[in-house]
Amino acid sequence: MAEYKLILSPMGEGVMEATITRWAKNEGDFIDEDETVIEIATDKVDSNVPSPVSGKLVKKLKEVNDTCKIGELIAILEIEEPEKNITKTIPVSSQKESEPEKNIVEQEIIAELEQPLQTASYNRGEINRTKNTFYSPLVRSICKEENISQEELESIQGSGLGGRITREDILAYVKNKNTDTASSQQAETEQSPISSPPVEPLAALSDSEEIIEMDRMRRLIAEHMIVSKQISPHVTSFVEADVTNIVLWRNKHKDLFLKEKGEKLTFMPMFIQSIVKALKDFPMVNISVNGNLIIKKKNINIGMATALPNGNLIVPVIKNADLLSLSGLAKTINDLANRARNYKLKPEDTQGGTYTITNIGNFGNIAGTPIINQPEVAIMAVGAIVKKPAVIETPQGDLIGIRHKMYLSHTFDHRVIDGVLGGTFVKRVSDYLENFDVNTEI
Repeated sequence: MAEYKLILSPMGEGVMEATITRWAKNEGDFIDEDETVIEIATDKVDSNVPSPVSGKLVKKLKEVNDTCKIGELIAILEIEEPEKNITKTIPVSSQKESEPEKNIVEQEIIAELEQPLQTASYNRGEINRTKNTFYSPLVRSICKEENISQEELESIQGSGLGGRITREDILAYVKNKNTDTASSQQAETEQSPISSPPVEPLAALSDSEEIIEMDRMRRLIAEHMIVSKQISPHVTSFVEADVTNIVLWRNKHKDLFLKEKGEKLTFMPMFIQSIVKALKDFPMVNISVNGNLIIKKKNINIGMATALPNGNLIVPVIKNADLLSLSGLAKTINDLANRARNYKLKPEDTQGGTYTITNIGNFGNIAGTPIINQPEVAIMAVGAIVKKPAVIETPQGDLIGIRHKMYLSHTFDHRVIDGVLGGTFVKRVSDYLENFDVNTEI
């Protein structure tokens, strides 16, 4: 018999840790290959972790509600195969216990890949290697997270080889710095209009009051919303669009679409198709920001804000939306929405978005000011479609008619998108919606 060390495998770009929510197996249970071992929750989505091998679970190394890093050991399995035959299937970080130096290297690799939301634009400048000094990726990552400038870093006396600044050096500096400035930071936090409200001691509750603790997902949503407002100066532009052609076309084809395609035809495919066309016209909206760098995206991946039955929110992503037809968009939208509402999304389903749409019209709202889904730089809210009297221009003169109208609310990051681009973009989306071809084939 051989021992197999089960680790928490990578779950996609940006996911660096997960919380164990349930063990599906107990110690002593036999586990088949690809059978679920644990259920986890990340800041993106809940998911199952299968075993890559068959064997008996001999020891759990983590408990429910423990937070695990990617690559961290979570359990020991007993398998029949000789260990030498399975080394290829064991990730590097799951083999024999590493020496301290190897652990540091692995931490540095993880830190280099990780791009935490809260540090997307807080650093006061990039940390660069000087002529005679090398700073490891881990040290540079901590500097970004703790908002330490190049000048501060160069003032630290390193204890490593040749005076190199180690992880311990930078953490000791951060600890001393935080201790010295704790009172001033507290004052700034209390004055900040976008910081989390302070937690006050609870007074005795009356019979008309009830305490409800935020669940894990709601806490993460709250944190992301605060961080997004801190990172991006939000500006919102509004345009009213005449979507009569789309309403008439959908009413004509929705029953046939359901019969032939087996899919419900909502308005969302037409909304997303118009946004995709506008992103092609204005590629500088399809970007992200890293410090002083603008990252222009070649792929157009549309996030779709989806309300969950428990009241929380998640944003599954339609990958390469520009390559999909209306039928393809409808199928993908329905699949992601259904799996989201049934808590069956995979981690990769919520990653890689470049622009987000939220349909507040589902709740009867006509307009709103949505918060940007970091690290994107813009988001669009589509309001309720309402019948309104409107002036219709014809060759014979102007007429008053009943039209289907809706508001588009476009919130953008004013660091990189000015009013001209932000306003022109939402107007272009409106133009595509208003000029929808009623002869479009399904």
